[in-house]
Amino acid sequence: MGRVRLARPSDPAARLPMHGASDSSSGDWRGWLLVAVVLASVAATLFIPPIPQDESYHLFADARTIAGIPNFWNVISNLPFLLVGIYGLLLTPRFPSRALRPGYILFCLAVTGVSFGSAYYHYAPSTPALVWDRLPMSIAFMAVLALILGDRVNPTLGRALLGPLVLLGVASVLYWAWTERRGVGDLRPYALVQFLPFVLLVLMLLIYRGSRASTTWLWWSFIMYFLAKLGEHFDVAIFRLVGFSGHTMKHLLSALAVFFALLALLKLGSTAQRTSIRNRSQTSISCTGG
Repeated sequence: MGRVRLARPSDPAARLPMHGASDSSSGDWRGWLLVAVVLASVAATLFIPPIPQDESYHLFADARTIAGIPNFWNVISNLPFLLVGIYGLLLTPRFPSRALRPGYILFCLAVTGVSFGSAYYHYAPSTPALVWDRLPMSIAFMAVLALILGDRVNPTLGRALLGPLVLLGVASVLYWAWTERRGVGDLRPYALVQFLPFVLLVLMLLIYRGSRASTTWLWWSFIMYFLAKLGEHFDVAIFRLVGFSGHTMKHLLSALAVFFALLALLKLGSTAQRTSIRNRSQTSISCTGG
């Protein structure tokens, strides 16, 4: 007579939600929606005339020299990126998905690179120096996009797209730098690389289910990023109001956004793991010969 084993409430399979990108009940419309947003964004970008780098961008409100360092606060405020990047690298063993770990490591390295690249640019702001500020940022944006794709949509897809997405981000910066040297600057590809991942990430949080903790930290990261952009836009006004520039505030808020994103990544529950748990729970009532 066979034995029937019932899943106990204490079993992980019974406690965790059974969802993921492979849920057939959700259909494939979500993936097609992401593709449609990408294609529409690319098409819209093509209809916008080339956008050169505005030279006034390099004129920041707080240009004070302190301790012999020009633009002191805009330079030194990049230190938090270094701290967050190193902290993330130290926590690499705690990253939950071995398949997606290369993307996580690349993200932490890129954040570390932002600290050096942005400090270098702000020491003597110029369009050529700005390249070293934007290169690591584009890598970080694309790494996060690949990681969330891997977590919310499909781990294999996320890992497969990591390299192409990062190359696309780097290419957008190099293309812009090349066009600037030719006197016909074109920021459109870089703008797409910066803002399209943000749109796709928000969309994935809304239409794909995942770890609640990861989702919460990502929303906080987006809020900090939005506030950072406000600080950048109102650089002069904030400096006149409080004696502390909006651009410096942008760096600090951006570093906080990156830290929250890091916490979100450490709380990912990959679709592969959720699928495995779901399969185990579906077979938790089984008969064995005796």
